[in-house]
Amino acid sequence: MIPTEKSYQQAQETTTMQKQKLQELLAYVAKNSPFYKELFTKHQINIASIKTIADLSLIPPTVKDDLQQRNDDFLCVPGNKIIEYTSTSGTLGRPVTIALTEKDLDRLAYNEYNSFLCADGSADDTYQLMLTLDRQFMAGIAYYLGIRRIGAGIIRLGPGVPALQWETIQRLKPTAIVAVPSFILKLIQFAKDTGIDVNSTSVKKAICIGENIRNNDFSLNILGKKITESWDIQLYSTYASTEMQTAFTECGEGKGGHYQPELVIVELLDENDKQVEPGTPGEVTITTLGVEGMPLLRYKTGDMCMYFDEPCACGRTSLRLSSVMGRKKQMIKFKGTTLYPPALFDLLNEREEILDFVIEVYSNDIGMDQVSLYLVPADDTEECDHRIRAYLQARLRVSPHIKYVTVEEIQKIQFSEASRKAIKFIDKRA
Repeated sequence: MIPTEKSYQQAQETTTMQKQKLQELLAYVAKNSPFYKELFTKHQINIASIKTIADLSLIPPTVKDDLQQRNDDFLCVPGNKIIEYTSTSGTLGRPVTIALTEKDLDRLAYNEYNSFLCADGSADDTYQLMLTLDRQFMAGIAYYLGIRRIGAGIIRLGPGVPALQWETIQRLKPTAIVAVPSFILKLIQFAKDTGIDVNSTSVKKAICIGENIRNNDFSLNILGKKITESWDIQLYSTYASTEMQTAFTECGEGKGGHYQPELVIVELLDENDKQVEPGTPGEVTITTLGVEGMPLLRYKTGDMCMYFDEPCACGRTSLRLSSVMGRKKQMIKFKGTTLYPPALFDLLNEREEILDFVIEVYSNDIGMDQVSLYLVPADDTEECDHRIRAYLQARLRVSPHIKYVTVEEIQKIQFSEASRKAIKFIDKRA
């Protein structure tokens, strides 16, 4: 779409709004955040000199290690103002606690209210939540609060158990589900095995969390295709992190997650911490707006995405983010080939011979990356093994170590006692 005078005016209004909120944030953390007080002093940063979004580059980025090592120093309120304690999943190290005030919970609800509206939600919908609402999982409480604010119905069923999911769908007739895409495939398989016609049910759309359903050009990836080939259902992808307390959610056009500029400033940075151009991969770096408990300045998420700034056909004019291409720290250098876990997920999801998997990366004796695949094969035959190995060699140009396991064994690997979702990637590198 060609930018219009209206979209230009909206961009100007957004810039003005963000500048004001940024200045409020800088004054707030300079007064209340032990971490940022120290950072400003150490780098001789005069917050009065930061007047525009571009001036943010004067502030050194905050990284995951800062949060892990000095978690409490980011807290800007006394303990008696904290209403909710959430935590990250600990995928890239020990979990980080994010404390929320009443105001932060209101902001979180507003964020997901916007997100569900973006994903064509309304008060007429009923959402079946196929995810945990406990274990300090921010996403679970965020979805719940956002749906409540819309006025839609909520069925808090939790993760797993396809039989119970289908029994509840048939009994309560939700119009939408919120689920991990790979679990939607398990729902489809259970339906096929038990004679349920998925396309005659009440469910017409799915909010997909935790896994990519699209390629970088916005076309459905293997996982997305497998779902929609069997189930005539509208898929909406969403990207968020606990630390940013904000989501980027697709509209019905399916062309990337929409930015909420009133809640966060987003930068996509290269190796030199410079903003990349549209359509170029960069590390998602966020500055939270309106957060009271634990606000963040230029926090590098570790997620690699691209952004697109042309207006969307849905009428929204703010930028959109691609699916996560990979995590910076999870990049694998294997026998001269550069790999990100999402690309490997796509390859493994593509084959009918592979029912489930876990990817494990470790360092060999000379510090080089090695890859092991734990695979649940469709059958225990030499022919199946040959097809899998030939496929991986052809697609990867290299041959990872393969260990075949049972469904029970893969579930033990994927679900530790503390896990909130299936673990598909294990990084054991030093």
